[in-house]
Amino acid sequence: MFGSAARCALTALSLVTLGLVSPAQSQGYPTRNVTIVLPLGPGTGMDILVRLYAEKLSQALGRPVIVENKPGAATMLAATQVAQSPADGHTLVVLTSGALSINQWLYKQLNYSPENDFTPISLYVKSPLILVVTPNVPAKTVQEFIAQAKQAKPPFSYASVGAGAFQHISMEFAKQRFGFDANHVPYRTTGQSVTDLVAGHVQSGFVEAGASIPAIKDGKLRALAVSSLQRLPLLPEVPPFAEVSGAPDFEAVSWHVLMVPSKTPKDIADRLHAEMKKIMSDPEMKKRTADIGLIPFESPSIQGMNDYIKAERAKWGALVDKIGLRGTQ
Repeated sequence: MFGSAARCALTALSLVTLGLVSPAQSQGYPTRNVTIVLPLGPGTGMDILVRLYAEKLSQALGRPVIVENKPGAATMLAATQVAQSPADGHTLVVLTSGALSINQWLYKQLNYSPENDFTPISLYVKSPLILVVTPNVPAKTVQEFIAQAKQAKPPFSYASVGAGAFQHISMEFAKQRFGFDANHVPYRTTGQSVTDLVAGHVQSGFVEAGASIPAIKDGKLRALAVSSLQRLPLLPEVPPFAEVSGAPDFEAVSWHVLMVPSKTPKDIADRLHAEMKKIMSDPEMKKRTADIGLIPFESPSIQGMNDYIKAERAKWGALVDKIGLRGTQ
């Protein structure tokens, strides 16, 4: 017969064998290079920022942190790769609102589960859009824009980079919320859409900060509002949509969240969360983030991030249903 101490030792050994606990994995972490997979290409705002904090994370972990760009398939290539990677903390991915709260409603099939395949490590930045109009639109404020859009015949036109893209979803969100109409004009790239906005071929749009700020500064486009609840540091004079629209809860932003596969040991996830919280709270990192045209965001707890992403998933899923885009891609 085994004594109680022996039984406890065997139970612990069995749990480790079954993978329910993994002290050897977590205590020695990391044992090799860490890779962060990005769903966007080099030179993007996401890429620039991740390379900044990857260097600091490497110093904290004592191992190189390598950034791997894997763009394509509306960010789904990167998501699928990391969802299928070993859950040991050595492969991470940065995902956005599209991958985690919109794609599952738009696409007939995903090769990953937004709800079940990932654990969030740090929700560290929001990426707002700017509502812009061409100079031939008389509106100087959001309220004037909404009033004029309600009266416009034919309706105002607005640019995006395609059905289901965040620029498209954001304008449709505003249309539903404030009861105006506007005709969608899709483009292949943001650059093409901004070129036609500046030329006056299309009248309005929600556009990324980096793509629109030069034209705004030159007076070629008029900025009416940013889509985040906070002001954009690069355009502090432009108010949040929520502040000037009479809808204080209105927000339509993308966000970047660093994630690991969902079965990653809890203490590894907790350590990465703590390290990223320190890195992204540094004033210099906040400034570098703002200089890119993004809004630094103090990451909630892991449970808080899960709750936020779940709420965003419900919000955008309801909109996709309302505008008839479910399963269209």
